[in-house]
Amino acid sequence: MPFDNLVFNEDVNLPEKIIPKTRHGGDIVTFSKHYGVPVNQWLDLSTGLNPFAWSVPAIAQHIWEKLPQQNNQLETIACRYYGCENLLAVAGSQMAIQLLPALYQQYGSPQRGRVAILAPSYSEHQHAWQQAGYAVEAVCSDNINAIIADTDVLVIVNPNNPTGEPFAVEQLLAWREQLSEKGGWLIVDEAFMDLTPQNSLAQYAHLSHLVVLRSFGKFFGLAGIRLGFVLANNSLLNQLKALLGPWPVSAPAREIAQTALADIRWQANTIKQLQTLSKQLVCLLEAANLPISGQTGLFVWVKTPRAYNLFTAFAQQGILVRYFAATDNAVSSLRFGLPKMEKDWERLKQALDSVSMPE
Repeated sequence: MPFDNLVFNEDVNLPEKIIPKTRHGGDIVTFSKHYGVPVNQWLDLSTGLNPFAWSVPAIAQHIWEKLPQQNNQLETIACRYYGCENLLAVAGSQMAIQLLPALYQQYGSPQRGRVAILAPSYSEHQHAWQQAGYAVEAVCSDNINAIIADTDVLVIVNPNNPTGEPFAVEQLLAWREQLSEKGGWLIVDEAFMDLTPQNSLAQYAHLSHLVVLRSFGKFFGLAGIRLGFVLANNSLLNQLKALLGPWPVSAPAREIAQTALADIRWQANTIKQLQTLSKQLVCLLEAANLPISGQTGLFVWVKTPRAYNLFTAFAQQGILVRYFAATDNAVSSLRFGLPKMEKDWERLKQALDSVSMPE
């Protein structure tokens, strides 16, 4: 299915006068201007970030004064956290997403192959490959086996964003094997995997024809640090390192990350906390007669033909959620992130009460 008729995380079906076009959540300034709600009065549930961020300690002055030191301490700690053999730190997994098409041309195949991307999913994957001149096909999970034989690059988000759909390790490895036989790649974006590490491909990332992406900012709640990791075999990572150039990650970011990634107690407590809050959000939405279509520990996905009206009603009250327009194959939907404070939960409940419909 060509992307011309399928919407990823973009409001491309909506006139700008109705909802501003945004490719990502968190754009409070744009929606503040549109709805007339001051920036500091918004409740932002549009990003899928952990609202209880890891607490950043004071950074020593000398860290700010020197160039980043490539002493491998961060990489060693990150490999232990993710359970992989090799990785490369980058300035957010977004940077890696943008470079993957060029890397594929250098390391994989110089020919323009067929790229299949799970849909609906994170829109930047589609954007990066199309910008590089590739023909991109949208594929739902049920159809992957049918198209894998004719696919050169398969991009999967696991668990998927926004649907929350998980993919079994065994199935992903089988697809990698099929792709590798013809020099193809399997790319797995595990941005929301931290709460379910048992489902990660990290321990297999040393295999050829496989690239695994991990995001630091989502689980640790530190999106502003702009840090991610690419897990792959050493040969591919060296090629990517050459594309990145020197110092892709700042010294303060490296310092913060290596401490946070080693904080095992915080990680264990946070997983339990987020799982509890996710269940609480499900109960709140179900009480408002909204059908739960999927979830992770950081967001809940709701498919409903009322999505546009609900999004608008929430925005008018200064609550931002993620809206996904209807497509030829699916109704419109909303993605809800986790509220933080009790007052935020109450504010969301009041908004839901104001728009709820009887069963």
